[in-house]
Amino acid sequence: MASGFSLKDQLFNQEKTRYLAGLFAAADPGFDAAAFEAEVMAQLPDLELKERITLIAEVLARHLPADLEAAAPVLRRALPPPLDPSLSDDDFGDFIFAPLGEFAVLRGLEAAPELSLDLLSEITQRFSMEWAIRPFLTRWTDQTLAAMQGWATSDNYHVRRLVSEGTRPRLPWGQSVPLALAQPLPLLDQLHADPTRYVTRSVANHLNDISKKDPELVLDRLRSWQAAGQQRRKELVWMTSHALRGLVKAGHSGAMEMLGYDPDMPLAATITLRDDPVHIGGALQFECQLDGAADAPVLVDYRLHFQRPGGKVSAKVFKLKQTVLNGGSTRLSKRHPLKAGASTFTLVPGTHRLELLVNGRVRAELSFVLLPPQ
Repeated sequence: MASGFSLKDQLFNQEKTRYLAGLFAAADPGFDAAAFEAEVMAQLPDLELKERITLIAEVLARHLPADLEAAAPVLRRALPPPLDPSLSDDDFGDFIFAPLGEFAVLRGLEAAPELSLDLLSEITQRFSMEWAIRPFLTRWTDQTLAAMQGWATSDNYHVRRLVSEGTRPRLPWGQSVPLALAQPLPLLDQLHADPTRYVTRSVANHLNDISKKDPELVLDRLRSWQAAGQQRRKELVWMTSHALRGLVKAGHSGAMEMLGYDPDMPLAATITLRDDPVHIGGALQFECQLDGAADAPVLVDYRLHFQRPGGKVSAKVFKLKQTVLNGGSTRLSKRHPLKAGASTFTLVPGTHRLELLVNGRVRAELSFVLLPPQ
């Protein structure tokens, strides 16, 4: 990332604010674009990203009719054309439309939920409304789920994706919703066979969220989708792998078996350091040898147990290789950088442990001393 890069300034700035103001001025000759821009920019530079979304929504609410019934036609006319519906995958759209969802929450959550939900289904075709939908799931659970039932068969894949993404149990940045883990599954049953990766990725991410609390619920659903045969085999294989990635990282045997890896396969494994001693600012370099049945599929990870300040230890799993034992054996190597002065994770000198995981099981391990920078 380039020095000085600011995501909030890239997504919400004067140019973007002026663009949004221009859309509303074109939709309503009485909309004062200059006043809207000035009011937003008076506070925007001092705010963080999510605060900027709220600010723009609040200023917009002051420049549109107080009654959502009167404001909705202006908002609809201000919307640009939907994102390209011919694509099979896409990003969120333009973040400058995120405040429109917050505006629907401000004006319509209590006064006009049905109209607000209709607006969200239109706005999400320009920018994902996965965050704005969640207050409605909390306040009007049954009504919102009923609307989503219809959205799941929409011609627009952004609307279909909102059904899965908006109901995720652990949506990044999203408020929690009062849904049982199994409650949205009938909706996912409709969406898992979707022809677009944008939707199926969301479905897989949704299942990965569920797996943190109820692995068996996820495995059972994936089995039922495999039996149904509604999704293309290649896509369902990808979805299954993506949905189970958290369980695979945790070494869950059921997830490993579903992906075709035998956790209990006969195997001999060794792991050796290539360079010793190991210093902060250098790299941990190691090799491992695996010997077992010819052509057996193996998913190889490694887990590092780091010393932490105060004598605690934390462990983190890293990917190494997904392969087969050609001729019954394979040799792998890895160079793991040990960056000094990282702001997100500070390395501490001391004894560390390296474990080799094959199909979720620890098959070899060793300890090494991490020394201060040279």
